[in-house]
Amino acid sequence: MLRKLIATGALIVAMTAPALADPIEGNWKTKSGETAAISKCGGSFCVKLTTGDYSGKSIGKMKGANGDYSGTITDPKKDKTYSGSASISGKTMKMKGCVLGFLCRSENWSKL
Repeated sequence: MLRKLIATGALIVAMTAPALADPIEGNWKTKSGETAAISKCGGSFCVKLTTGDYSGKSIGKMKGANGDYSGTITDPKKDKTYSGSASISGKTMKMKGCVLGFLCRSENWSKL
């Protein structure tokens, strides 16, 4: 009886774990067509390109929850790092990078 109870509990945990993932985690298609993987790394979320010319390059680190994040984002072509933010609405994430707090560029990424 105890084994069945433990097995049932483990099954429930396994089924609900994906639902507990933060909305930023997963694979995203960038504006330029590459795929970026976002996953937990310590108390933050790390952004790493997995396709394209810069595959394997870490391009950001964000903190936050429930659709609103802030941190840093790197333009892989220029190799420049900017203060960044991200906001998620459905399967779209708006990424924004700023210099001096007011010169900003944004782009939308789509969840894969």
